[in-house]
Formats: sequence, structure tokens, C-alpha cells
Amino acid sequence: MTSNEIQVTIPPNLEPVYSNMIQIAYKEDEFTFMFLHQIPGINQARGKAVVSISPTHAKNLLEVLQRTVGEYEQKFRPLEASKEKAQNVTSMTGYS
Repeated sequence: MTSNEIQVTIPPNLEPVYSNMIQIAYKEDEFTFMFLHQIPGINQARGKAVVSISPTHAKNLLEVLQRTVGEYEQKFRPLEASKEKAQNVTSMTGYS
């Protein structure tokens, strides 16, 4: 194992979750991602996971996500961003 590698242990009972909607909140010292599943045809969403990270980790996540989406597009196909405001992402600032 190199100095940049870490061993990751995933508990056998850890269930994957599906999310088609996200709310992002932030304050000075953290970003919080609330992953939701919006039920089609009903004005309702269920919380699936909440993840809080530091602002530095949020910036790193943005960079890794941009790189990974670029790799995906090279391997499979270009993705088209919606011309409208992101429908399934809401942002909240200064939450407590």
C-alpha cells in the first residue's frame, strides 16, 4: 500500500441508497448534504441520508466530481446540463 492509499472497510450491513433529489445547506464551518428520494407524482420526498463535511472537503468533492464526470463523458457520452435551474437541488444558507 502506498502512502496515498488507505484501507476502506465497508460494514456488510451497509445498504446502498438511491437519491433523485438533494438539499445542500451550509454555514461557516460545514456543508450538509441531505439526500432525498422524491416520489413521482406526489409532492413528497423521503430523507435517505444526511452527510456533513468541512468546506475544504466540499471544495475537494467539487473538483473530484468534475474530474469524474469528465471521465464518464469520455468513456460513455457527453451529458447535457439542464438549461433551467437545477430542479432537484435546493440550497439553504445560514441554517442552525
